[in-house]
Amino acid sequence: MKTFALALGGGGARGLAHIAVIEALDEMGVRPTAIAGTSIGAMVGASYAAGMSGKEIRHHVIAFAHDWSQTRRRLLISRAGKFADLLSGRVSQATQMDPEKFCEQFMPAQVPNDFAALKIPFIAMATDLHRRSELPITSGPLRPALAASIAIPGLFRPMIIGGRVLIDGGATNPLPFDKLAGRADRIVGVDVYGVPEGDRVDVPNPWEALYTTVMVMGSAIVAAKLNHAAPDLVIRPNVSIFRTLGFLQASAIIRSAEAMKTEIKGRLGALLE
Repeated sequence: MKTFALALGGGGARGLAHIAVIEALDEMGVRPTAIAGTSIGAMVGASYAAGMSGKEIRHHVIAFAHDWSQTRRRLLISRAGKFADLLSGRVSQATQMDPEKFCEQFMPAQVPNDFAALKIPFIAMATDLHRRSELPITSGPLRPALAASIAIPGLFRPMIIGGRVLIDGGATNPLPFDKLAGRADRIVGVDVYGVPEGDRVDVPNPWEALYTTVMVMGSAIVAAKLNHAAPDLVIRPNVSIFRTLGFLQASAIIRSAEAMKTEIKGRLGALLE
């Protein structure tokens, strides 16, 4: 049987669909030789690379979605600043979240502190803000790398690693399948950006509008990459109806993606023969 490497893209709450894809792989009894992830794809990918099964990741996520009081408490702990910052005029500091604190609060305990302790080689995609270039992170402390990968401007403050100011990997490489070249016989990418929603007329709140704008740019980048050189298999769970910040709908998002399990098994099984 041929080997495969797995790329998990960004996409906000829609990225929870990655969990159903991992469950399909578990049911097939196959595992990738390497994983690359961007933003939410990096968080799910790191959990998978740590040895967690799809069902274990699902249970971890659903626990937060079903316990809003606990989730809200952890979000408050994840703030970059304090209420005093708001009173002193440092509004952005008070309203943004610290991505590293966020990862500490919401990543599973099974995920190790260093890349070297992962069971599957893993790449976390970040963006170097001032160099205007992508930055794949493959070694060293894991949680800071994940924090950089999810650091969406406005929502999270940037991360500083090795003297570089880093933001969300989706700004430069929303679906990092190209970083897996040469790591397996076949490359599989999971694109959760979804199809355009031209018939929607609901007006998003400011945060939703900001993040959806990031999604629009990410979709354009992914489309250009796929036109240039596509992976051997692209999986697109049908999760377009879900809002990009709709994490409390975790159960519904994963259930919606489950509908593709049979197709995933058939297409991937044929690819690996």
